[in-house]
Amino acid sequence: MALRLWASSAANALKISSSGARAAAPAYSISRYFSTVIDGLKYTSSHEWVKNDGSVATIGISDHAQGHLGEVVFVELPEAGTKVSQGGAFGNVESVKATSDVNSPISGEVVDVNSKLSETPGLINSSPYEDGWMIKVKPSSPAELEGLLDSAKYTKHCEEEDAH
Repeated sequence: MALRLWASSAANALKISSSGARAAAPAYSISRYFSTVIDGLKYTSSHEWVKNDGSVATIGISDHAQGHLGEVVFVELPEAGTKVSQGGAFGNVESVKATSDVNSPISGEVVDVNSKLSETPGLINSSPYEDGWMIKVKPSSPAELEGLLDSAKYTKHCEEEDAH
């Protein structure tokens, strides 16, 4: 499986066909810049992701974003009970390169905060979609999810952005 994934990634990066690789593709895709993009998540053009689990949505920054930020050294997040608005900043991430705002992909109320990030902010680098999640939100407008990018559109967005 790992060899097939590597071969598919290499073929994608070199823009050559890897016949049969598409049928055996895992539940995620690799962009030509080797950032992981997970199928089933929604993304923003500012590189946040959201996973909707019905009544609660988990939010973090994408692998692409953490790759551009470099080593994350500090994370500032809101407290549970804070209201967030779609497109509005809810915290920031400080890396060895820069400090960046993190925007909420959806509106709602923060119901949980990943407290592990205050002690180990590097979880965003090592596991942006699992251990490096940032907040969980009870959505106030679930329809906002429909306007976000799916994995294919987000991958294309990242490739176009990096080409400039």
